[in-house]
Amino acid sequence: MRPATLVALADKHSLRLPEALTRSWPPKLSTTDERGWFRFQRLYDTARACVRDESDMRRIVREAAVDDAAEGSGWLEIQVDPTSYAPFVGGITPALEIVLDEARSVSQEVAIGVAVVVAANRIRHPLDARMLARLAARHAGDGSGQVVGFGLSNDERRGTTQEFGPAFDIARRAGLASVPHGGELLGADAVWETLAALSPDRLGHGIRSAENPRVLEEVVRRGVTLEVCPGSNVALGVYKADGDVPLRQLIQAGAQIALGADDPLLFGSRLNAQYDSARQVHGLSDGELAELARGSVRGSRATVQARTQMLAGIDRWLAD
Repeated sequence: MRPATLVALADKHSLRLPEALTRSWPPKLSTTDERGWFRFQRLYDTARACVRDESDMRRIVREAAVDDAAEGSGWLEIQVDPTSYAPFVGGITPALEIVLDEARSVSQEVAIGVAVVVAANRIRHPLDARMLARLAARHAGDGSGQVVGFGLSNDERRGTTQEFGPAFDIARRAGLASVPHGGELLGADAVWETLAALSPDRLGHGIRSAENPRVLEEVVRRGVTLEVCPGSNVALGVYKADGDVPLRQLIQAGAQIALGADDPLLFGSRLNAQYDSARQVHGLSDGELAELARGSVRGSRATVQARTQMLAGIDRWLAD
C-alpha cells in the first residue's frame, strides 16, 4: 500500500493512524523480542484495517500493479488473506473474487501480469487454512487474474507448521505453488521443518538456511526459490546491517533467489532498492544481478509468454 493511500483510506473511514505510519514513516521495527514483533504486527493490522470496502480493495491491487510496472517488473503475484476483508464484502468468496477481478482488469491496462497467492494465517486454526485452500483451488489457473499459489503467513513462532500440511496438500493437488513463509525469525531448523511439512516451491525468506550447510544443501537440491528481502531482514532486526544479510553465501551455494521488498509500506524501500543494495553492499556484478532477476522469473508462476518476455528483457539489459 502506498503511504499516501493509507492516509487517504484512514480519512475516508474516519480512522486514526499512529504517528509511526505518518510523521515518523517508515517506522522503526525490531523482532529481537516479542514486543518488537508485536509492534510490527500492530502497525500491519492498523494499515489493513483501513481497507474496508470493494473500492478500497480494488485500489490496493491496482496501485500495487501500477507501482511494480513503473519499476520495470513484468509479473506480480500479490498475496491476500480473504478472511481479512470478508466482513466488509459479504464473505471470503466475494473478497477473493474482487481481488481476482481487479487483477484481470489492471493486467489488461498496464504492462504487467497480476496473479494471486491465497495465504492462510498460521496463528489461526489449521482447519481455517484448509477452507482457504479449497477456495484457492476453485480459482486455480494460469495467467493474470487467477490463483497460482497458496501461502502461510504471520509470526512463524506461532502455530505448528506440520498441522498446515493437509491444507497445502489440497492446494498442491489443484496445481498451486506452495509458497509459505519461514526461516526469517526462526533459524535453519524452521526451514528444515517447512521443507518436510509443506514441500515449498518458494519459501518466503528462508534466509536463515545459510546457518546450516545441510539445510542449505537441501534447499538447493530441491530447487526451492528463496524470497530474500534484505530490507525487511534489517528493519526487523534479524541482521544488524545490509552487509550482514548472507546474500552472496546463498548465491555461492547455488540457491535460486527472488529478491523482494516484502512490505514497502512498513519497511520504507521497494524492489529496486534491494537490487541497489545487492550491487553496492554485496558487490554483485551486472551478470550476477541479471541472474537474480532470472531467478525471480523462474521461481514465479508467470505464463510462458510473460516468462519469455521477461527473460529476453533481462538479456537485453545485460547486453546494453
